[in-house]
Amino acid sequence: MLKKQYSKTKASCKVTFTLPKEAAPNAAEVIVLGEFNRWNPAEGLVMKAGKTEYTATIELATGRSYEFRYLIDGTKWHNDYQADGYVPSTFGVDNSVLVLDIIPAPEKKATVKPAKKEKAAPAPAKAKASPAPKTAAPAKGSKSPKPAAAGKVDDLKKIEGIGPKIEELFHKAGITTFEGLATAKKAALKQILGQAGPRYKMHDPTTWANQAKLAAKGEWEKLARLQDELRGGKK
Repeated sequence: MLKKQYSKTKASCKVTFTLPKEAAPNAAEVIVLGEFNRWNPAEGLVMKAGKTEYTATIELATGRSYEFRYLIDGTKWHNDYQADGYVPSTFGVDNSVLVLDIIPAPEKKATVKPAKKEKAAPAPAKAKASPAPKTAAPAKGSKSPKPAAAGKVDDLKKIEGIGPKIEELFHKAGITTFEGLATAKKAALKQILGQAGPRYKMHDPTTWANQAKLAAKGEWEKLARLQDELRGGKK
């Protein structure tokens, strides 16, 4: 997750990177590598371990974007679940993208005199409510229908290979939970991606169902081990 705090006096922004601990259980070291430190592990931004997440803050120039990833214990790579975007790298995997816009100076608000209060029109007389129609009693032995349960929504971005845009496509298609993704057929997923255009058609959903099954069961450590074997969601 990315938190941005733009400066009011200069073209810079303090960015806080956050990685859930479930993405790197029992990690000895987690660092942020990207274009802002030339992808050099020696200059990696070290993340501090909290109770539930790793965090690190850096100040960067605005008006451009930065590619980045998380490196765990020097061997395992991980993308940000809620990055501003994802782009293919030369290594056949997707990099996370951080976008820092140029924030314009706020415009001065013109002073507007308050309008004179007009006398309120008298309230119309209340109409007598019509009596509610009587509903027929259910037949003996029949059961009243149960109210529909509120729709559950899981964070599908926890699946390696799925970013905010693909998650949005799946939500529109009715796939909002890990369980729904786990039971969806590969052909149906490819159809959703294909209908969204060539930018999404290039993604391979082969491993997404298996990842979703582990997420639906709450088996986060197994999911992390599986994702360590993946590159951009692919084996």
